[in-house]
Amino acid sequence: MHPEQIKQYILAGMNCAYLELDGDGQHFQALVVSAEFAGLNRVQRQQRVYQTLQEKLATGELHALSFKTLTPEEWSAQRG
Repeated sequence: MHPEQIKQYILAGMNCAYLELDGDGQHFQALVVSAEFAGLNRVQRQQRVYQTLQEKLATGELHALSFKTLTPEEWSAQRG
């Protein structure tokens, strides 16, 4: 699976202020910035992203994804 495909699945399933995704075809890393994460803990945020990829995970098309989830405010604060 190509990183751009995964990016499109995430974007289709949730509103992202910023989304960066990289990978080698088997292992992927993502930075997901969304206002939808406000008030959610780390696990809830991960679950929200996984919801957008549920079908691909269930079929085994996607199996190794790590990501960082931030609200726009958190992302802005990290960038200085």
